Amino acid sequence: MWLAVIAVLIGLAILVWSADVFIDGATTLAKNLRLPSFLIGVLILGLGTSAPEMVVSVLAALEGSPDLALGNAYGSNIINIALVLGVTVFISPIIIHEGIVKRDLPLLALITALAAWQLRDGELSQADGILLLVVLVIVLGIQITLSLREGNSANGIQHKDNGIVENSLIDKTDSASAQTTPSLARGLVSLFIGMLMLVLGSRAIVWGAVELATLWGLSELIIGLTIIAVGTSLPELVSSLSAARKGEHDMALGNIIGSNIFNTLAVVGLAALIEPITANPMILARDVLAVVLLTLLLVAMCTFAFVTKRQFGRTSGATLILFFVGYTVWLIQTANM
Repeated sequence: MWLAVIAVLIGLAILVWSADVFIDGATTLAKNLRLPSFLIGVLILGLGTSAPEMVVSVLAALEGSPDLALGNAYGSNIINIALVLGVTVFISPIIIHEGIVKRDLPLLALITALAAWQLRDGELSQADGILLLVVLVIVLGIQITLSLREGNSANGIQHKDNGIVENSLIDKTDSASAQTTPSLARGLVSLFIGMLMLVLGSRAIVWGAVELATLWGLSELIIGLTIIAVGTSLPELVSSLSAARKGEHDMALGNIIGSNIFNTLAVVGLAALIEPITANPMILARDVLAVVLLTLLLVAMCTFAFVTKRQFGRTSGATLILFFVGYTVWLIQTANM
């Protein structure tokens, strides 16, 4: 048993470290390719912080543990909103901007509804997985188009105090910042090392989790919803707290929204594509229901904060944390059902 526990703990530690290396490498690569900052946030933070969930779920599906894959995905979504975002805004309240309320949150709600609808019969076929991945490509295409359009407009002529800042001055600023940006080669190396360690750490976690589920008499779904979900959500917690403390409000909330979109579409989609999934009935009655209710609660609270021009702060954070506590109690009570 202790070998399995050690494998999970070491695997989680490797995941946290390798996710950080992966994000650093991807950010360096994006900056060297002169991609807009919004696009970096959407693709790098969203994909990077969801990389642990993706690798763990893919390996779980390949090794015949679909409940572990689903539990990891939906458990991470619950933890991202209820615990990670709850703790983040309780410590450092954030400001809700128009784009989040009118574009990002409705998109998350629609994707969550699609995932819940697919699981209505307790089955996820390969066709369901393909649909989720197609939707992911469409969403990324829209985000890339919008961010490139915003990036192009930001790189044009800039105004300051009714005067015009010359493009040559912008070029000098870009040149100065480029000198402090790590090289493209360094970014590629970090990207490769990060992904390699993600795979190794995930293999250790999957093996240890399956062993613990067998020894403790718990289902793989419960292990995925708790130990694995918490561990793979650590990058989101670190990224969101760091962004909020630096005043990057859009990035703090966008990281959670982007990560949940990737978890729902990429993590579940890849797992179903690899191996059709017959879901535990409890995942629909309890966990998917919790994700839907939590997403609707997030949309309502953010909309209220935006309309009333208040911060999304401690009261909302405490509400989300209490939701997590209530869900955890519910999970424990139904663990053996």
